[in-house]
Amino acid sequence: MAQALRPNTAGGLFATDGKPHPLQDALLAGTLVLGLMSFLTAIIDEDLHLLSSWAGLVGILTGAYGQWISETTRERFGLILGLGASGVGFFLGMAHGGLIG
Repeated sequence: MAQALRPNTAGGLFATDGKPHPLQDALLAGTLVLGLMSFLTAIIDEDLHLLSSWAGLVGILTGAYGQWISETTRERFGLILGLGASGVGFFLGMAHGGLIG
């Protein structure tokens, strides 16, 4: 029964490896902000299609690069949320008028 006394070293779903990842965290935050801005501006007013489509495009690019260099599940989970919001905002912005007015 010695195994019952061992601590859980695997962690939870959002466990990190205990190391700092400043670039990955910056890309995660940027992708989430761009995705939220893109999604909300596309939903609120279709006259904001320039903002929503460009923010969505940049959010997709930063999220894709973040996925490429991500190292933990927490980073990947947040990046997928930001990528999804960026994609929806980008496509709605494109449907409302596109990248160029």
